[in-house]
Amino acid sequence: MIGNIVASLYAPSGVIPFSNTVEYLIIAGGGSGGGTDNGGGGGAGGYRCSVSGETTGGGGSAESALTLSAATNYTVTIGAGGATASTAVRNNGSDSVFSTITATGGGGGGVGNDAALYNGASGGSGGGGRGNRSGATGGAAASPTQGFAGGNGNNGGTFYSGGGGGAAEAGNTDANGEGGDGLSSSITGSAVTRGGGGGGSGNSSQPVGGTGGGGLGSLVNSTDGSPGTVNTGGGGGGSGASTGAAGGSGIVILRWVSGTITIGAGLTGTTSTAGGYNIATITAGTGNVSWV
Repeated sequence: MIGNIVASLYAPSGVIPFSNTVEYLIIAGGGSGGGTDNGGGGGAGGYRCSVSGETTGGGGSAESALTLSAATNYTVTIGAGGATASTAVRNNGSDSVFSTITATGGGGGGVGNDAALYNGASGGSGGGGRGNRSGATGGAAASPTQGFAGGNGNNGGTFYSGGGGGAAEAGNTDANGEGGDGLSSSITGSAVTRGGGGGGSGNSSQPVGGTGGGGLGSLVNSTDGSPGTVNTGGGGGGSGASTGAAGGSGIVILRWVSGTITIGAGLTGTTSTAGGYNIATITAGTGNVSWV
C-alpha cells in the first residue's frame, strides 16, 4: 500500500515524470564553398555533443549533459547552411541552439579577386583558403571546441584550394583540397556520421568532401562543387567556375530516460525510442521544447 501511495505522488494517471537529464547533439549549418574559379571548401557547422563515450567536434571530450526542469520552455534553433556564394562574399552557416548551448555556423570558403576574401572564414569549422593566390589560409575553428580549421590554398604548379574543416579533422588532412571528415554519433541508436567539410577545387581532380555530408569539390575553370548534405552541417564544395555550393543545414538531437517532450510550433521534428532512451530529432525551424 505504501508503495502505491508513493507511486501516485510521482506518477499520477500512470505518467512517468521527466528524468531531468538531457543529452544532446547540436550541429550548426555548414559554410558555403567559395565562389570563384578556385574557391575554397566550406567548413562544417560546429559539432557539440554530450553523449557519454563520444567526442565533441575538434577532438574534445563529450560535454556535460544538461539538467532541465519539467514544464519549462527551452529554445531550439536549427541553423541554415550558408547560401550559394558569388565571387564577392564568403557565406558562413547559421548557428544551431538548444537551451544554453550554441553550435557556431561553419566558415565560408575563400573567394574571388579581393585579397581580403582569399582566406577561408572562421566558423564552427573553418573554410578552406582560395587556390592560386599566394598565402591564402584556411579559417580558424570556433571556441569552445567544436571543429577544425580549414586547409590552406596552394599557389604551386598543381594548385588547389583548401578543403573545409570538419568535426573530426582539418581540411587537406587526407589529400590536398579534401574536406575534413566528420564524426559518428549513435545518439539515435544507430551510428551516423555528420559534420564533414566541403572539398575545395583542383586543376587535375575534384577534391572530395569529408565523410559526414561534405560537398564534392570542383575542377578549376570547369565545374562548380556540390552542396553539403541537409541536416549534417556539411560544408559546400568550392567552385571551379563561378558559384560556391551551399552548406548543409544543421540538426538538434536530444535524448533522455523518461518523460514526454512537446515539440512546439515553428519546429519540425520526430520522436523515437532506442536503447532505453527517448529521442527527439529536430530538423528545421525555431521554437520551444518542453517536457512533462
